[in-house]
Amino acid sequence: QVQLVESGGGLVQAGGSLRLSCAASGVIRSIGVMGWYRQPPGKQRELVALVKSVGQTVYADSVKGRFTISRNNAENVVYLQMTSLKPEDTAVYYCNADIASDGDDRLHDYWGQGTQVTVSS
Repeated sequence: QVQLVESGGGLVQAGGSLRLSCAASGVIRSIGVMGWYRQPPGKQRELVALVKSVGQTVYADSVKGRFTISRNNAENVVYLQMTSLKPEDTAVYYCNADIASDGDDRLHDYWGQGTQVTVSS
């Protein structure tokens, strides 16, 4: 059973930094795109950043220059380094990955349980 487990959320003051981690576990054959999404209070889930298996990255305009996504393919982990945090970054952050598990060549979409990030002004 493939799972994504996030860690690293919490409460931080505006201007501060946080690092989110997401580890994929289970019997994994390959991982394609890994990414982070967030859902602010009362709003829809939105893309924050994603990273392809070869390292190419995409960022939402709202986080460019402040957030950095990276991954460790050997350990099946994706990170989100967040700096210069703003109150509007407050949201539940979700990890997402396209994973092919053992015995199945197809990539399937997996989500983590979410981790709360709260930025106080």
